[in-house]
Amino acid sequence: MTTPYDNDLDRNPANYQPLTPLLFLERAATVHPAHTAIIHGALRRTYAEFYSRTRRLASALAKHGIRKGDTVSAMLANTPAMLECHYGVPMTGGVLNTLNTRLDATIIAFSLDHAETKVVIIDREFSRVMKDALALAKVKPLVIDYDDPEYTGDSARIGTMEYEDFVAQGDPAFAWKMPDDEWDAIALNYTSGTTGDPKGVVYHHRGAYLLATGNIVTCNMGKHPVYLWTLPMFHCNGWCFPWSISVVAGTHVCLRQVRAQAMFDLIAAHKVTHLCGAPIVMSTLLNATANERKPLPHVVEFFTAASPPPEAILAAMKEAGFNVTHLYGLTECYGPAVVNDWHAEWDALPPAEQAALKSRQGVRYGALEYLDVMDPDTMQPVARDGVTMGEVMMRGNVVMKGYLRNKVSTEKAFAGGWFHTGDLGVVYPDGYVQLKDRSKDIIISGGENISSIEVEDALYKHPAVSAAAVVAKPDAKWGETPCAFIELKPGQSASAEDMIAWCRKHLAAYKVPRHVVFGEVPKTSTGKIQKFKLREMAKN
Repeated sequence: MTTPYDNDLDRNPANYQPLTPLLFLERAATVHPAHTAIIHGALRRTYAEFYSRTRRLASALAKHGIRKGDTVSAMLANTPAMLECHYGVPMTGGVLNTLNTRLDATIIAFSLDHAETKVVIIDREFSRVMKDALALAKVKPLVIDYDDPEYTGDSARIGTMEYEDFVAQGDPAFAWKMPDDEWDAIALNYTSGTTGDPKGVVYHHRGAYLLATGNIVTCNMGKHPVYLWTLPMFHCNGWCFPWSISVVAGTHVCLRQVRAQAMFDLIAAHKVTHLCGAPIVMSTLLNATANERKPLPHVVEFFTAASPPPEAILAAMKEAGFNVTHLYGLTECYGPAVVNDWHAEWDALPPAEQAALKSRQGVRYGALEYLDVMDPDTMQPVARDGVTMGEVMMRGNVVMKGYLRNKVSTEKAFAGGWFHTGDLGVVYPDGYVQLKDRSKDIIISGGENISSIEVEDALYKHPAVSAAAVVAKPDAKWGETPCAFIELKPGQSASAEDMIAWCRKHLAAYKVPRHVVFGEVPKTSTGKIQKFKLREMAKN
């Protein structure tokens, strides 16, 4: 239907430009050129320098043939070079593929081949595994070494030139190109690949722009925040924060390795305002010794995803001076797109009730158009009663373009016009979503569904428990029964009988684990517990 508002009112360069996060850095460098953009050890770089270097990087990549749609992979720690890649690579029209620094050579080789990588930039710390990966890969990219002054190891260079020499070839006034279309790819992120080969998740400029600005609103960031890099930048492009911080001309404080003393030192020295991380980062902070701790300059905002923080950890983080906000998302939605949006009146509730509310994943970001829990068979929303389970689904502009060269998986993920997360959850009357399990992690015992998250939450309340994971163990009578894997805190002891007795006090009888295994709980490179390994262990 055409209306009078459509006649002779067309898009043109004056009133329509593709959305891209690349302009965030250009604006920050123009408006706040002398403001400190990056801190890394003794290094300080202003926004003017940051922007100039990204243009040099883009120019050098263009000289070496990188064009629209070409992939540049980066095997880098949380360093200035990784921040520069988030702008310099897409300034050529290329696509940035940040490689997980903790994967093995076989998986890395698969990613390089699947992405058809043309250039790879390698931190010297990871040169050994990358040398093996490149030997296995079919592609033969240009290899560039990155010598980080903060790296103290002795790994050898394996590339044809060093990063600084490569960047020096570029033009600081390089006329980088805006994307032809905001739907153009900006980044490629591979899923963890726990069941077969990883899938390549494609991000576009529009989604990166919207999620980056959504972070600023969700995290209540004013002008010039100071952001500590504890979240790996390779993980969902650091939840898009490499782009977010430029929106408000903030300061990136880089950190190669997450260690308690280093985090406390940097927070105190640079007056860090925000940081993100998995629950393991919280544990690292809380388990710091008296010598490692430093007084915090103010309440520090901490954003965490993965499993809901147990009540005891939330209380300890608050006492330590951190305000924890729970987020939820997936690689397929640019990182977090759901937030536990806190209500001021909840502050008056007892601690246990506050913890229960904080354990909910929450409501959608402003940048996500739709979030619901639906019956995957009927594609109808479930009752908002906090009890009826369904699959968490999303639709909106911060959902991926799809999986690279994987039409079958893309169509399955988008069946019915919604992105299927694979997570099971409920919706409360106030619209807040709470995860109950991954669809593959639900335990069905004697016909009753048992949420592994519920059992884990009970275990985490035990004072001796550092990490806990519950999976299904085959059972001749019940079909499946809960099996608990428990990692104890240093210096603590407990028996299987202790844990079972504890759970009996907090859970219905049929939910209590029948089997308890003590030891280190296996985790992914991003701190998530690897339940697929535990499921195999539980079969024995």
